[in-house]
Amino acid sequence: MKSKNYSEKILDVFKKNRFVFLEPDVLLDSNYIIERSGENFKKLMLTFDDDSGKNICLRPDLTIASCVKYLKENFKGTAKIYYSGQAYRRSNNKKESIINDQIGLEIIGSKKKSSDDKEIISTILKSINKIKIKNVSINIGDVSLFRQLIDSLSIPERWKLRLTRHFWRPKYFEDLLNRLETNSDTDPMTVNFDKKKFSEMKKLNQNQEIAGRKISEILSRFDKKIRDPRSFAEGKKTANIIREFLKISCPIHQMDKNLNKFYKKNNIKKNVIKNLLPTKSLSKKDYKIFFSTNFGRDIEYYTGMVFEIWASTNKNKQEIARGGRYDDLLKSLGSKKDVSAVGAAINLNNLSKLTQ
Repeated sequence: MKSKNYSEKILDVFKKNRFVFLEPDVLLDSNYIIERSGENFKKLMLTFDDDSGKNICLRPDLTIASCVKYLKENFKGTAKIYYSGQAYRRSNNKKESIINDQIGLEIIGSKKKSSDDKEIISTILKSINKIKIKNVSINIGDVSLFRQLIDSLSIPERWKLRLTRHFWRPKYFEDLLNRLETNSDTDPMTVNFDKKKFSEMKKLNQNQEIAGRKISEILSRFDKKIRDPRSFAEGKKTANIIREFLKISCPIHQMDKNLNKFYKKNNIKKNVIKNLLPTKSLSKKDYKIFFSTNFGRDIEYYTGMVFEIWASTNKNKQEIARGGRYDDLLKSLGSKKDVSAVGAAINLNNLSKLTQ
């Protein structure tokens, strides 16, 4: 009954803020989700084969399910939607239920990214105030800062691609930094073999095909590989800069100071923090708010601001809401063009635990 009362009050806030109800599908194509949303979802999903042999899953995430529905319904322009339903996912904690009751909201297709980020966070916080949850704290980050940092560093292009691609896998990412630091990622014999093969193929007919590709195409890739090696002299320095960046963690009101100090020390352009206005505005809120550059690495589809909201009692502490910006997700799900999007969900299961 407590959960139902929470739902009604939260939905009332959503409706007053002009969000419109959308019912996401419960069953989704498993491979479709994994291919577009990352391997992290694979271990969480509950799957089965239908009569045709197609692998199907119960929706593990209502944001993805909402985006699939948005595309299926062929929405035009900006959509402010909300949903109320269940997500189904496994957990490493045996005490946790595989069924997660959630209420969430999304703004999809809007060009007002800064104000949309702010609206999502403020609407979630209004909902929490409406149900009179106390002792609230917020963790917030922005994963786009890491991408901007990598773009600003003078490192080979292939290293930039590898580091951004594997940012979501902390253990493997640290292994990459170790290889970058020690220049142990390159086998000299392999490099020499590549150069020898490159010279030999330049003498062949450039229109001749090998394994379905023209020799001219193969040589173009070889040339890029030789000109853009995995190892370079500044590897250790660069690895240290990245590690230093990922250690930045502070109360929100110290964010500007700590980021600017880091950028100045490492001669990095300061304008990389120009898109943090929604995050900075939280410093005026009456909550405990903590910023971290290392936060938000557990879900691959996030592209910008990411946050989670916690509440505590004398007995326990629970994560009650989570969300962020995911501008690449809809295109990966089949949209023919880029579609900006931001959203968040409130976990009703955890809200109920606070009052037990």
